[in-house]
Amino acid sequence: MKLRAQNDYYGLPRIRIGGMMMLDSKPFIVVDRRKFLAAAAGFVAAGLMPKSVLALAGPYSFKQGTVDVTVISDGHLVLPIDVFAPDAPPEARKALFTAAGVTGNEVQAPTNVTLIKSGADLILFDNGSGTEFQPTAGKLIEHMKLAGIDLGAITKVVFTHAHPDHIWATVGAGGALNFPNAAYYCAAAEWDFWMGKDILTQMPKEMHPFVLGAQKHLNGVKDRVTMVKPGDDIVSGIRVLETFGHTPGHVSFEVAGDGGLIIVGDAIGLPIIYFPHPEWRLAFDAIHDLAIANRKKLLDRAATDKTKLLGFHWPYPGVGHAERKDSAYQYVAAV
Repeated sequence: MKLRAQNDYYGLPRIRIGGMMMLDSKPFIVVDRRKFLAAAAGFVAAGLMPKSVLALAGPYSFKQGTVDVTVISDGHLVLPIDVFAPDAPPEARKALFTAAGVTGNEVQAPTNVTLIKSGADLILFDNGSGTEFQPTAGKLIEHMKLAGIDLGAITKVVFTHAHPDHIWATVGAGGALNFPNAAYYCAAAEWDFWMGKDILTQMPKEMHPFVLGAQKHLNGVKDRVTMVKPGDDIVSGIRVLETFGHTPGHVSFEVAGDGGLIIVGDAIGLPIIYFPHPEWRLAFDAIHDLAIANRKKLLDRAATDKTKLLGFHWPYPGVGHAERKDSAYQYVAAV
């Protein structure tokens, strides 16, 4: 696969794969979160408040079967609009963004991190950008501390994939782990891709910081990582789901109970674009055809089984459903 580097944009090296451009990849307001969420959700439902305001109230929690699920904001990324469906009909794409209130050349993509309490385990799914990526992101640790969540209490950290906004908070200052008592889990295919001995020779120089960043954070947990594959259980009731394509080893996670929940990761991008048009490309995806096929499969399953979904870059807190509309789908937020 031929990679050719382009210029940096928003801290993300752009590369071209064949004819496709791709990106490989303030302080919290302390309030009574329950009261704020209850009130704010009502305003959102009435169309009087944007959903982004809910992120200021802190973690959003709900019960899923026997486990407790909490969504914590890591902030947001600022991305050029052209990375979303770059080869789609321009007017059709513009209409979708305009309908969602996006009229400029940038998109603010939320970063929603999932925390699950299952029995004695406290499981974090991805850990955000840390301090070395975009300044608008990397807020997870601050937000966890303000919410009274002890970093040392995290027993497992599970990676969907190794892009910067998902794992660059693994190793903190001085090489210490931010979640020092956790065991770590990574799909074997994802680990093998980023840790391959020839990857730096295969990638353009502009991509080397991404590769080196992934290797730094993965190497930081090499003595405590468990390799997993699709179908494996993280704990009873939480299973690895194959959603390769966004990266070669990207995985999502199925959570049992109450009709099921799928922690999507980046398998489905912005709902305003990729629910109505799952066939459109995302410039971030490494293997486009595979990413599209798995996106369609995931949406079809969720719509058929009425499975709840939780997306990393969806409007905070990223919890919703896929419903069939015309020949595709629409996103229905659960909050």
